Amino acid sequence: MDRTTDTDRTTDLDRTAVIEPGGFDPGAEFDRQGANLVRLGYPALAGWTVDRFTELVAPLRAAAVAGAAELPPPTEARVPFLLVITRDLVPVPDRLALTTLAGKRRPGFIDKNFPLADLPRFEPVKELGLPTGPAYLLFDVDRGEEFRNVTPAAAVDAMAAVGRLPITIDEGIALVTQFPAALASNRCFSLVGSRCGDRRVPALWISQGAPKLGWCWHGNPHTWLGSASARPERIGLG
Repeated sequence: MDRTTDTDRTTDLDRTAVIEPGGFDPGAEFDRQGANLVRLGYPALAGWTVDRFTELVAPLRAAAVAGAAELPPPTEARVPFLLVITRDLVPVPDRLALTTLAGKRRPGFIDKNFPLADLPRFEPVKELGLPTGPAYLLFDVDRGEEFRNVTPAAAVDAMAAVGRLPITIDEGIALVTQFPAALASNRCFSLVGSRCGDRRVPALWISQGAPKLGWCWHGNPHTWLGSASARPERIGLG
């Protein structure tokens, strides 16, 4: 794949990171997210043409418009919807390497204590009921800063009490890809929707000026780490 230069990446980052005040057009936002994935090279990483990739996600546009019609515009902490691409289409390390912090250039990476061989073990928890297929929509996504200094275990209980569910590794990468400002100093987040059967919980935080995918313990709180959540429904292609 032909990667963009640092200068080009900065231009693209500026386009994706800025939260515009005022009105919110879900259709235009869906188009922006799709175009951003094309600019970043998702079709090439999947071994697809741009047209094939665009045709894949196009059926989700109407659902995005309908599902986000009553939701507020995006902020750094909460966004109305995400176009999520899964590891079935593009591997986690490849997608993570295309993320940056707002206004930064360093690409995201995986923590040295998170073995690549363990990544496939982190599956979406059964409560999520994820759609099948390589792309779907997630609505009303919040980075969960209210859960800072709260254990992931307690955070999940609090989410359930208000009708929300945690998000997965794929969904967390989608959030930082489309809204880099969502990951900020002391505003990092666990991805409790992905588990592997032990006490580890994946999380996205900041290291060396870039997003880092690592893990923390299910029962440990951190003052700088919340737990991201979303509405329960995920809308797929089927």
